[in-house]
Amino acid sequence: MIIQNFEELANTKKKKDCLEILESGLQAANPENIISNYVTPNEIKINGRIFNIEKYASIHTVAFGKAGDSMTRAINSIISIKSGIIVIPKGTKAKIKSKKFQIFNSGHPKPDKTSVKAAKEVIKFVQNRKSRELIIFLVSGGGSSLLAMPDEITLSDKVHVTDILLKSGATIQEFNCVRKHLSKIKGGKLVENMKCDGIGLIMSDVEKDDLSSIASGTTYMDDTTYQNAMDIIEKYRLKTRIPIEVLQILGNGLHNQKTETPKIAKIENYIIANNNNCLKAMEATAKTKGYKVIKMQIFGEIKDTVKKILENISEEENTCLILGGEPTVRVSGKGQGGRNQELVLRLLKNTQKLKKITIASMGTDGVDGNSNFAGAIIENIKVDLNIMKEFLKNNDSARFFQKQKANIKTDFTHMNLMDIGIILK
Repeated sequence: MIIQNFEELANTKKKKDCLEILESGLQAANPENIISNYVTPNEIKINGRIFNIEKYASIHTVAFGKAGDSMTRAINSIISIKSGIIVIPKGTKAKIKSKKFQIFNSGHPKPDKTSVKAAKEVIKFVQNRKSRELIIFLVSGGGSSLLAMPDEITLSDKVHVTDILLKSGATIQEFNCVRKHLSKIKGGKLVENMKCDGIGLIMSDVEKDDLSSIASGTTYMDDTTYQNAMDIIEKYRLKTRIPIEVLQILGNGLHNQKTETPKIAKIENYIIANNNNCLKAMEATAKTKGYKVIKMQIFGEIKDTVKKILENISEEENTCLILGGEPTVRVSGKGQGGRNQELVLRLLKNTQKLKKITIASMGTDGVDGNSNFAGAIIENIKVDLNIMKEFLKNNDSARFFQKQKANIKTDFTHMNLMDIGIILK
């Protein structure tokens, strides 16, 4: 069971159903249940293409992202991997123990010194591979901060920009556009001059599976420009808060004094899993429990997202509205919590007059914002509106649900296919 406090939270029939449906979504995100669909001991078969891996003298892996270790473990159990590198978030304990793999625990969501050290080792590892070798890149969300190689700016400048963008309400695509133009490895730069063959197997944590956005397109390419990066900074009125050195780098790029990111992919990259894997599994579980299922994906500003969800809550009994995606939150308070807990709290506030429903939302990575929880689950009990407004104003949803004993705990799940949620009626 991935949900650690399942028994404690499942104190009503509806909550138990809700948690079992969420659990099935989490299980579907596990790389052990995904990689074997594409990889056999002698080939990788994907999207109608067959890659014969028997022809290579040796096979190596480079894995970075929240699922880096679990993806490596899954592929290593099928193929004989000679050596590799794994880069996962600080605080996570690697799911694979082998001297074949060099393991780094880097900063997330902000890069740290280990992110830079890991990036240097990955660059060296990739450049040292010869023509008859193959690197399988195992990429998952979170990779952007886990591997960091700032381009002519300091790490502290990069951290500062990351921090500002995180709180601005920028989308992941906008966020990564800026990051790619301040990096020596993002947007396909890592593999640009590689001598050996490579293939990218990618677990998507972004809307529409945009390969250039997942882990900032490190093994892919980039269709954004320095101009786009500058436009994003203008859009969110961040110019006065961004270090002058960063603005100079972007300015140099604008005036063609710096090379643009690669616009053609050097290696083939394939999405092997996305948020839909979770939603399909949840739908199947909900149907076995007799619920009529409606599915919707949610992106964009959280207040708009809540309106759309409320419009989709059915009038019928015994319905299960399954949510997937990743709304964005502008952080103005100093509280604890993340977008999932905030979403549940906003829905609770807006369903006070409805008949009894159960609301839940969680991150498949097990981490919701700056809290120690994955998300929250609650029935639409009566709560003072002013109390809820105060917690929302301070972005303090985790503390609100702590008082209600409603936070979902998983610890790091070693996977990342965005968020999943449910409204049961």
